[in-house]
Order: sequence, then structure tokens, then C-alpha cells
Amino acid sequence: MAVRMTQTQLVRALAESCELSNKVARQFLENLAATAIKEVKKNGIFVVPGLGRLVRVERKARTGRNPATGEAINIPAKRVVRFRVAKAVKEAIMATSKGKTAAAR
Repeated sequence: MAVRMTQTQLVRALAESCELSNKVARQFLENLAATAIKEVKKNGIFVVPGLGRLVRVERKARTGRNPATGEAINIPAKRVVRFRVAKAVKEAIMATSKGKTAAAR
């Protein structure tokens, strides 16, 4: 089972790599999140350069099924937020069709 990085570990890693205090690194992450939320609310998109973008999308109304009874139900239209990963990040993480990673090229 994979172990994920905690917020504290992320703050420490950011602080070490940028030679900042943990307090400043935590404030940076909190401000980045607040800015992202504000921009997605206002413009519907927030780009994190080199990583991806947060995008607000409109989901259409659709018909679904209640898994317990099998009964058809109407699911109303709604707004959702999605994160779209940048192509360079996908290539760096995922193996290409030739079995090599983008970093190994």
C-alpha cells in the first residue's frame, strides 16, 4: 500500500528546498490554496504552471440508477471542479509506449 505525503511533510520539504522556515512555507501553501479558490470562483480556471490547472465545469443533468434498488433516478445538473494534469507531468510520471519515462530520454 502506498503511503501519501502529509501536509506537514510537504511543508517541511518545501521549506528545505527553498531554504525557508516551516511557518513561511505553510503560509505559502495556504495563500496558494486561497488564491486558487478565489480565481476558480471568479474566472472558472486556475493554472499552476508546470503542474496543471483547476477548472470549473458544468455537468449536464442525467439519469442514473439507485444501486440498491435498480430504480432510475434523475441526477440534476451541477458545477464541479476538476484538476487537469499538465502533459509534461503525465509524461514525466507515466511510462511512454516504448517503456521509457520522459526523464530518461
